[in-house]
Amino acid sequence: MKNLIILIFFVLILMGCKEGVKFETIDVKYHPTKKVDTVTNYFGTDVKDPYRWLEDDRSEETKIWIKNQNEVTFGYLDKIPFREELKERLTALWNYEKVGSPFKEGDYTYFYKNDGLQNQFVVYRYKTGKDPSTAEVFLDPNTFKEDGTISLGGLSFSEDGKNAAYSISEGGSDWRKVLVMNTETKEIIEDTLRDIKFSGLSWKSNDGFYYSSYDKPKGSELSAKTDQHKLFYHKIGTTQKEDELVFGGIPSEKHRYVGGRVSEDNRYLTISASASTSGNKLFIKDLSIPNSPIKVILDHTDSDTYMIENIGTKLFLVTNLNAPNKKIITVDVSSPTSENWIDFIAETENVLSPSKGGGNFFAKYMVDAISKVLQYDYEGNIVRVIKLPGIGTIRGFRSKIEEKELYFSFTNYITPGSIYKYNISEGTSDLYRKSEIDFNPDNYDNKQVFYESKDGTKIPMIITHKKGIELNGKNPTILYGYGGFNISITPSFSITNAVWMEQGGIYAVPNLRGGGEYGKAWHDAGTKMKKQNVFDDFIAAAEYLIDNNYTSSDYLAIRGRSNGGLLVGATMTQRPDLMKVALTAVGVLDMLRYHTFTAGAGWAYDYGTANDSKEMFEYLIGYSPLHNVKDGVEYPATLITTGDHDDRVVPAHSFKYAAELQNKQTGNNPVLIRIETDAGHGAGTPLNKTIDQYADIFGFTLYNMGYRVLPEKVGNNLKK
Repeated sequence: MKNLIILIFFVLILMGCKEGVKFETIDVKYHPTKKVDTVTNYFGTDVKDPYRWLEDDRSEETKIWIKNQNEVTFGYLDKIPFREELKERLTALWNYEKVGSPFKEGDYTYFYKNDGLQNQFVVYRYKTGKDPSTAEVFLDPNTFKEDGTISLGGLSFSEDGKNAAYSISEGGSDWRKVLVMNTETKEIIEDTLRDIKFSGLSWKSNDGFYYSSYDKPKGSELSAKTDQHKLFYHKIGTTQKEDELVFGGIPSEKHRYVGGRVSEDNRYLTISASASTSGNKLFIKDLSIPNSPIKVILDHTDSDTYMIENIGTKLFLVTNLNAPNKKIITVDVSSPTSENWIDFIAETENVLSPSKGGGNFFAKYMVDAISKVLQYDYEGNIVRVIKLPGIGTIRGFRSKIEEKELYFSFTNYITPGSIYKYNISEGTSDLYRKSEIDFNPDNYDNKQVFYESKDGTKIPMIITHKKGIELNGKNPTILYGYGGFNISITPSFSITNAVWMEQGGIYAVPNLRGGGEYGKAWHDAGTKMKKQNVFDDFIAAAEYLIDNNYTSSDYLAIRGRSNGGLLVGATMTQRPDLMKVALTAVGVLDMLRYHTFTAGAGWAYDYGTANDSKEMFEYLIGYSPLHNVKDGVEYPATLITTGDHDDRVVPAHSFKYAAELQNKQTGNNPVLIRIETDAGHGAGTPLNKTIDQYADIFGFTLYNMGYRVLPEKVGNNLKK
């Protein structure tokens, strides 16, 4: 009956079109955002910032503004006729058992599992050697808070596995609490450690663990600047006030990111210290010698370097120092500085991302963003090129040194993640667990193309869609991008993308400059005064899709998160004609002030700051999305998404950008901002919130492309 009603409704719409009756749009009446006369002078240029008052996340005025904006946004979304159907389909497709790779700690084997629609994954365990069906719940984050908004962060075990430290995030915040549990009794054995941020938890044998944090800011903990990271040691049985400051805290030497990691044999602590998200100093401390000094391995930030393994005093380091695609070197701890390094696995033309397990190294390479894996012994000899299940992305290939087997996962855009067990000595792989999702990869095409950017650079892009679609320029398409921070976007299955493609949608992902797919040179080609390359690469990807009739501007949506939100904001302000819909999520959108919030100053390697120089200021204001919204321009239908607890890219970016767009938008395309409550930058978001959000994103996108019922119900190309 429901389908009959939808069909009748659609037929009536088509009849109306034949008679020249246009579809009604959903009226949007924005709450006006007040302007305040705030001006900052940069190198002699006054820049107005009328919405700066929205940066105060603790003010009542900001809270009222959020409430008013959400009322407008959800008032619009509630009127999309197929929004609930999208939500139902997302829910149905998500409802299958998902299990992670097992790992051993002490006497137990642990794994993460979600029964289907649980808001958070649950940690299970069973006695190693016993039947996995005997597994019991070890830690269930769904019990932390009824609505699922407290999530599990890191989980780290002592050497004997008898104690575990785990971090939790409340409302999606990067600020964490850490609890210590007796793994036998599952009882919390110490007071909660608080105010910990951007931190691993690395145990020193069974005695205690290292963690990192900042001093708690005096202003808002969600937006105030935090730029002096410190490494602490917590000894079991003591209070947090007694924790030893191991590294950092010197005012004259600012380190925004500090991390400590104990070697598997518990002999060495390596300390990484950096001022930005790229480049680190590296130090080492011999934990076998009481009160040993911290020795320098690298005293500059010209490379990204870390220790992957040691055999006695022989260190194995992964580095891109004078090797943009990375290599592994060896050096003795007695003289660990770079002039003594010896190549172990040399740099190649492909980017290296190694792991270790069972007394072997696994050299994972990206070949045009596709995984390839070679196995090496500890003498540097190639054992074998590992046969992989297909063309896609491999994760895993790591275990403790004594293990005989390890696990890895394989996925691509049309292949749900499967887990394989690998025999280290024989080089054989067996399927350990296959995904049971209701999705058939055989119904979809997945191919990689190469296109030219504005300056002639070849850019790879993977395009995925249902088999048999007609390339007539009328297919709803999402073009997703990132392009920054040396992060590589490799093929990976997504339930949300599967639902999009079920509706006849195309999903396209280019590997833009600024990412790490082709090493440090590729990254640097999209930073600072070369950032425009990233936007040009993205624009060229859109033009390729249009020129080759995959889609057209009326059916194209661009999407990105975080640095990708900046990408969307810059692209839509530079080329508003190119797309019908813009979807910017938790975006960096005010390029003149991003570095004044939380740890934002650490992004300067990629962006530079407006205080660096007149030239840098002029470059930033030239593309900053907030500062390039113009009167009299019809911008695409825009849905901005953010979380009220995002303390990485503070929501003020999105607030100010939404206000500016709403004030200057010409035409009928809506500009909405959807502000999730008790949510942060994305990690740990409860599943129910994720499903709601994607139903809104896809509903908004399809509705603004002209759909009034879901495409799968009427054929891909029936439009307005």
